[in-house]
Amino acid sequence: MLAGAAALTASPAFSFTKISEHEGTMVRKGNIRHSVCRWCFNDTPLDELCVFAKQIGITAIDLVGPKDWDTLKKHGIDSSMCNGAEINLVDGFNDPKFHDKLVQNYSEMIPLVAKAGYKNLICFSGNKRGMDDETGLKNCVTGLKKILSLAEKHGVVLQIEVFNSKVNHPDYMADNTPWTVELCKRLGSENFKILWDIYHMQINEGDVIRTIQNNHQYFGHYHTAGVPGRHEIDETQELYYPAIMRAIAATGFKGYVAQEFIPTAADKLGSLAKAIDICDV
Repeated sequence: MLAGAAALTASPAFSFTKISEHEGTMVRKGNIRHSVCRWCFNDTPLDELCVFAKQIGITAIDLVGPKDWDTLKKHGIDSSMCNGAEINLVDGFNDPKFHDKLVQNYSEMIPLVAKAGYKNLICFSGNKRGMDDETGLKNCVTGLKKILSLAEKHGVVLQIEVFNSKVNHPDYMADNTPWTVELCKRLGSENFKILWDIYHMQINEGDVIRTIQNNHQYFGHYHTAGVPGRHEIDETQELYYPAIMRAIAATGFKGYVAQEFIPTAADKLGSLAKAIDICDV
């Protein structure tokens, strides 16, 4: 028994100085609202992921569409970033030829998100395909304004995700903070924010904490992953996530931080538990 207790206490997945057990769940500090991206744990049935998430203090799951919302509700888990209205990652609002389809998709999805009691809906700039940044901004403003009033009416926040264009998403337009901040300024609505992906912006920009401090009012959601490789956020990679989480909390951020790393460990859910422990500052 003593050996077993010692093994649990030494486990890297949990820190009993930071979390406590209460009715089968772990109570976190409350400074960071924890989420996890569904696609990173597709090997785990959604019901099982929901149960495990609640046990380790995760209250939401990212990138879940309408067909799975009932499962989340059954377990009392929030859908922290809804998807399903986008065409794909490369055909986005920066190209007018996709506007009709995108406006149709988002006009249908926004009321569904609101009716389900959710708030956030993801969107994408699309690839440049030779387009300059200013033209892309103007096109995005034109397309997004066609659905923004509907989002405002329903209390839904559209969130454009930033990707790195060096490694994972070559030619993606919204590959930097200044461009997406300018888009937010031109739209001028609290119902349009940036899904700021820490992994992607470390690759393209670096200076993560200063960028959060200077632009947090435009950031509505955060994603994590280890750099390089997009794997676990532990000591094997270059970012120090406890400091980043403290910087986010210091801005007064009340949204979600979602784990979006691809686990490499044999115990994938153990990696998730450790990531939440690392980020629970």
